[in-house]
Amino acid sequence: MQENYFKKTLTFKHDDQTLQFRVSQELFSSHEVDAGTRFLLRTLDRLPMADVRRVLDVGCGYGPLGLTLARLDKRRTVHLVDRDALAVDFAQQNAALNNLHNVSVYGSLGYDAVPERDFDLIVSNVPGKAGEEVIAHLVRGVRPFLTPTGHAAIVVVTPLVPLVEQTLAAMADCVVTFKESTANHAVFHYHFTAPGDDTPQPAFASGLFWRDTVAIDYKKLKFGVQTAVGLPEFDTLGFATRLLFNLLNDLPEGPVEQLWVVNPGQGHTAVAAWLSLHPQQITLVDRDLLALQTTTYNLQQNGCPVERIHSHHQIGLPPLAAPANLILHPLRDSEGPKLAIARLNLLAEQLAPNGTILIAANSHLISQVEQQMKKSKHLKPHKRKKRKGFSALSALSILQK
Repeated sequence: MQENYFKKTLTFKHDDQTLQFRVSQELFSSHEVDAGTRFLLRTLDRLPMADVRRVLDVGCGYGPLGLTLARLDKRRTVHLVDRDALAVDFAQQNAALNNLHNVSVYGSLGYDAVPERDFDLIVSNVPGKAGEEVIAHLVRGVRPFLTPTGHAAIVVVTPLVPLVEQTLAAMADCVVTFKESTANHAVFHYHFTAPGDDTPQPAFASGLFWRDTVAIDYKKLKFGVQTAVGLPEFDTLGFATRLLFNLLNDLPEGPVEQLWVVNPGQGHTAVAAWLSLHPQQITLVDRDLLALQTTTYNLQQNGCPVERIHSHHQIGLPPLAAPANLILHPLRDSEGPKLAIARLNLLAEQLAPNGTILIAANSHLISQVEQQMKKSKHLKPHKRKKRKGFSALSALSILQK
């Protein structure tokens, strides 16, 4: 799947170093390394960088901040984390492309999965649409992960400056050592003068991402979900999801041993399938770690035993022991037909005889996928439902008994 996401390779120069970055259209700043990252890097000479041996880059994207810092001093150990598995994958590719072996790249919601402490420097190009509580958490959450003499250096878009200033001012022993602004961005360097609580605040478990509790009442389906900031359908069901529910209602009765849900979002379709079919095993696959954790939470809240749920944070498909009887796959419109078809071909190979795939998206994308599906050796289009520019399509395994 990697090559299906690849757009181009960027050349980036900073100080006397030149790096190459493979980028994807699906990731932030795929045209060039963004102005905020370049601005932050230019300010770091205000810090005692000669003493920086351990660095954490939070929300790393394809890696321009963390990997540049690793290249500038190969004695450093650099951790890069992101909630998007696509970002993790491309940052890993770029570490290898630039022959950087002093880095670790892995998925994390904020600091939740960071296993180590005692970083001399924590950097972040703070995502502007993460939600105020999450952004404030990213700003103040550095504390348990810094050494006593460590610093944080962040860049934010201009509308976030009041929130960042308020968050920093609320920490009595926090000292802002540097602030500089442009028309579009502001950089803050800060550190702490007194020891604080060494226990990190978990972002997901503490509910920082929670938005609304939504009651779903659609035909035979009645259930509740907790929605998260930064995921679609936080207050109501979209037409594509409603059409998927219709196709679920039309499925023949019978046991479902293995259910896969790809791109589960808030968990609406996964919960609907659980309540309708009670599958023995549910496999969740998504790029977005927040979607996986939110869906897992909502399945458990609706009575699904945790031992039945298997979650995979990745862009491809996990190796599994048993084929799927049913696959639910809301397509990402932004990924387009090429990626949708590539993933469906992989999914089709994992479909059990007599198995079914249900997909949904805007009608144009579904039409493109359906035309390709008719040429497939594995899948046969079966039933399509349309409403207000959206469609859902069921496809059957050609290897039916």
